[in-house]
Amino acid sequence: MQTRYLYLLKYILPITDIVMLNLVYVLSYYLTEYLGKTVSYELWQHYMVVCNLMWMFNSVIFGLYTDYGSRRLERIYRGTWRSIALHGVGFALYLLFSRDVEFSRTFLVVFYALLLGAFILNRFLGTAFQFLLVQRFNVNKKVALIGVNPTGRRLAHYLDSQYNIDFYGYLDDGSRIYADENGNLQTRFISKMVAAALSGVKDIYVSLEPHRMSEVKTFLEVADKHCLRVKFIPDMATTLATPYTISYVGDEFPVISLRKEPLESVSNRFKKRAFDVVFSLGVIIFLMSWLYPLIAILIKLQSKGPVLFKQQRSGRNDEPFWCYKFRSMKVNNDSDKKQATKDDNRITPIGKFLRKSSLDELPQFFNVLLGNMSVVGPRPHMLSHTEEYRAIINQFMVRHFLKPGITGWAQVNGFRGETKEDGAMQKRVQHDIWYLENWTAMLEVKIVFMTVINMIKGEDNAY
Repeated sequence: MQTRYLYLLKYILPITDIVMLNLVYVLSYYLTEYLGKTVSYELWQHYMVVCNLMWMFNSVIFGLYTDYGSRRLERIYRGTWRSIALHGVGFALYLLFSRDVEFSRTFLVVFYALLLGAFILNRFLGTAFQFLLVQRFNVNKKVALIGVNPTGRRLAHYLDSQYNIDFYGYLDDGSRIYADENGNLQTRFISKMVAAALSGVKDIYVSLEPHRMSEVKTFLEVADKHCLRVKFIPDMATTLATPYTISYVGDEFPVISLRKEPLESVSNRFKKRAFDVVFSLGVIIFLMSWLYPLIAILIKLQSKGPVLFKQQRSGRNDEPFWCYKFRSMKVNNDSDKKQATKDDNRITPIGKFLRKSSLDELPQFFNVLLGNMSVVGPRPHMLSHTEEYRAIINQFMVRHFLKPGITGWAQVNGFRGETKEDGAMQKRVQHDIWYLENWTAMLEVKIVFMTVINMIKGEDNAY
């Protein structure tokens, strides 16, 4: 019963959101006129549709109505305010650049103030309704657990923390053998399962080590006789030392992945690519449009050669690509082999400033638009260095699962520039892998802010 109600709430939420969005839109239109401000009729006649489409688009980006996004209250609130924030920016820009509508700041202020209040009220009422169902009408599900092992203990902690689940407890103490030598469950253990069923338990989660999977059939036979659903969770913690995730191929074949990679998700890759394109266009339009000619003149005045320096570097999946930078050195024959060092006599005066301030990396935003690079990711190395380090640095090639970045988690933590020792490169690789396994959109933004702060205060390893 509980699952049925949560299922309904999941689909009620987007419906009530759309209803509230349109009611608030209409109310804001008339309220703005009541305040004595002029509002174009076009805003009423045509742009309500745009407003709705933008909300649907934003809710998809932040997964507001997905199974994952609507499963926990904090995820709902986080997805809601993010969707409202992005909607406000997008809708305001749309109206600002639309020639056939009179832009009204008052309307936007009233609309988003009311919308935020309406959604908070909506979420509060929804939460209160769900709490009422659970507490007043006892629609929570009672579950039990078999398996006192690392995975079972983590699952017990999770089940016990869920307000819509009544955790009955363990049916074993981890020391007894459930089945005899013939594979039959012991009478004492069967009686515990019967007692659980009489107490209202509907589901039994069973955490088994891989070598005990032969007991599955026996568990299932006893559970079926007492109308108990059995759900098996393999305890891989004692077998696999590294974190793992389980997915399915064709809804039939379970696949164990030994490394968590958030960017394997299509939605996460879309978010990252959208951020790359928007951020890169902003840098190119608002910064490089006037700074590029100034830097180009200074480079030309100090040494002969092209303004841009291009070099083949290792990209995603170890595929080479042409990486662009402002030329910071005199033209030389060692660029593809020798790293820049402190007080390198190849570096020009303007080049020293560009490298210290990281402005030499600005042309790589064109690489980002082309899709060779990302704003944030592991820094790309010369092809010769990739061949050198892949042979001596453990897990070095794992960092190539991602597109290389203009900045990265390793760089903002001080691991940038010349690597004199293998240990320094190992630290860089560890940070890159941590980023790969722990990527979030907020981490992406955090790294960008940390990069800007480091550029302002300067970095010792930038030369």
